[in-house]
Amino acid sequence: MRAVGYGVFLAIVLTGCAGQPVAEPEPRVVRVQVPVQVPCRVKAPAVPAWAAEGLRKEDSLEVKVRALLAERRQRIGYERELVAAVASCQ
Repeated sequence: MRAVGYGVFLAIVLTGCAGQPVAEPEPRVVRVQVPVQVPCRVKAPAVPAWAAEGLRKEDSLEVKVRALLAERRQRIGYERELVAAVASCQ
């Protein structure tokens, strides 16, 4: 008796759902901003010929100091070029 009651109840519930139109969701455009990795195509700056590379042991102190000061300026310029190349990729 109970099985028949459950069957009738189930049939009534299912017939109630059959008359309802299926509501399809409206399509909508959603913009999602996601960071995308982009390869960096910056040419690396060329390493200069350092001024102190050609120093010899016999060179005077003045020549050595001038070469080291010139190399310091070279290194500062080279570092700025490297920083600029890295900054252009970010």
